[in-house]
Amino acid sequence: MDVALFWDERLLAYRFHPEHPFNPRRWEVTVDLLRAANLVRPEEIHSSVVADDEVLTLVHTRGYVEAVRALSEEAVSPWEGGRWGLGTEDNPIFPGMHEAAARIVGTTCRAAAWVMEQPHRRAFAIAGGLHHAHRDRASGFCIYNDVAVAIAWLRRAYDARVLYLDIDAHHGDGVQAIFYDSPHVLTVSTHETGRFLFPGSGFVDELGEGQGYGFSWNLPVEPFSDDDAWAPPVLELLEGAFDFFRPDVVVLQAGCDGHAFDPLTHLYASTSFYEAVVQRVVALADAICDGRLLVTGGGGYAIWQVVPRVWGLVWGILAERAVPDAVPEVWRTRWQTEAPLRLPERWRDNPAELPRLPPAARTEIAARNRRALETLRRVLAPLRERGPTSIR
Repeated sequence: MDVALFWDERLLAYRFHPEHPFNPRRWEVTVDLLRAANLVRPEEIHSSVVADDEVLTLVHTRGYVEAVRALSEEAVSPWEGGRWGLGTEDNPIFPGMHEAAARIVGTTCRAAAWVMEQPHRRAFAIAGGLHHAHRDRASGFCIYNDVAVAIAWLRRAYDARVLYLDIDAHHGDGVQAIFYDSPHVLTVSTHETGRFLFPGSGFVDELGEGQGYGFSWNLPVEPFSDDDAWAPPVLELLEGAFDFFRPDVVVLQAGCDGHAFDPLTHLYASTSFYEAVVQRVVALADAICDGRLLVTGGGGYAIWQVVPRVWGLVWGILAERAVPDAVPEVWRTRWQTEAPLRLPERWRDNPAELPRLPPAARTEIAARNRRALETLRRVLAPLRERGPTSIR
């Protein structure tokens, strides 16, 4: 199995301001943890690249790209940013933002190309996963939508059938919207229900439109869903998606903000949830699409306690390397002075140290999540019987 990590320090330029919750330091800290644990080899780390306008406009409008460039160069008044979703609390304007965002797009596309060059290749574009950006506006900390551009590039370059999986706590609304009318991209998102969390979408009845009807799947789950309430329906959903769609390549957005310690969401997942889901995705990709799998980062705002450990586990699964039980002391020593909390000593969570609802509440949440999956199955049943073979 060939595996590649796409990362270099130039990606750290994607930073809004020091107080913004989207802190790119998490990428640097995670890669340093992989190195400290001897889980990544120097030859497996591939450099970043800036996407040009031809690539960006596979998804984004030319007017939007030109506006992002002008605003980042202070060529127009910041007041012009409002119509593009820029200059907001979530997406403040910063110098050089066009190049910084285009670098993330280019790097995710480079990872996509690497995956497709030969069978049985897996790539981790750790800075990617900016799934909220739309064709002509920024949203949710996302200026350009790197995963959508990479999918569009895979469609153009390889005529590939792409299965997009999103396990971020927030609905992958930008990717869904961009491919909402396409039968060649199946978007599958599981997330905290939009009744309580940004962006307020991702409900079961969002199924696509036109030729894309039936190729948008959503499994919203209840706040405070833990591993027992969230993992079983997700694993069943994955099996169904692979069996129905038979993709040529898989793109997985592996946001880890559904973890119990994340400050921006209300889910109670542990590291075990992410291990179980990524292991299943890898196994299904190996069985169905020659192992072609592109993984990106995404959300994750507990940047010291959670993100390095979860994405370290993701990399370990992709590289088929055993992740140790203990977090290397050298890593903890190096970063402890900067971290506001005591850094974790164990790579995997101790369930006893995680927040947990009373048994009756946990049972009720699990039942609601199960009903959401059953509802999705019911509305998809006629479409799944038809299958996607007619669009091959």
